[in-house]
Amino acid sequence: MIASVNGRVAAVSPDGAVVEVGGVGLAVQCTPGTIARLQVGETARLSTSLVVREDSLTLYGFADDDERSLFELLQTANGVGPRLAQAVLAIHPPREVRRAVSMADVKALMQVPGIGKKGAERLILELRDRLGSINSDTSLDAPAGLPSVAPVAPWRDQLSSALVSLGWTPKEADAAVVQLAPVADEQIVASGSVEIAVLLRQALQLLGRS
Repeated sequence: MIASVNGRVAAVSPDGAVVEVGGVGLAVQCTPGTIARLQVGETARLSTSLVVREDSLTLYGFADDDERSLFELLQTANGVGPRLAQAVLAIHPPREVRRAVSMADVKALMQVPGIGKKGAERLILELRDRLGSINSDTSLDAPAGLPSVAPVAPWRDQLSSALVSLGWTPKEADAAVVQLAPVADEQIVASGSVEIAVLLRQALQLLGRS
């Protein structure tokens, strides 16, 4: 198993990145929140999980080991494959996934594309005793080089840069930043900081609709 990769980010796309390790470019599938933390040309470390199929080898990348472990645990539930597990983590951070399961929050889980009411109830039933407590979530402790919470001042530049790196024009990125400014202000009032991963997910939804 490839547990992690550490190297220069050669490229990013809406669904992943290419990380150069020992002269080899590894394609890594990532959530929008993880992609937002990557910059082309800079060195990054990603926890990874290799999914082996008869006709493919797919490497999934995560900001930290806790997120990877949750990705793998989600797949032990009936009907949950790697793509759906990644979709869960694209919508909810690990802490929120644990909260939703432990509190039987069906509506929160149904926010994930591909999970209906019965699927959410099955996840809760099968994983409630295995996900661990909310306090066991270590995702708030940002790994070196991959901050999960950005300082207030540069959030506009970080969000705009992430969107441009994913293929949108600077004009489109700036328009999304303007629309999400009230959301960022709410985050600042609530916690004193801005969560770029949350804003990026909302920006991708806005740009997708447009």
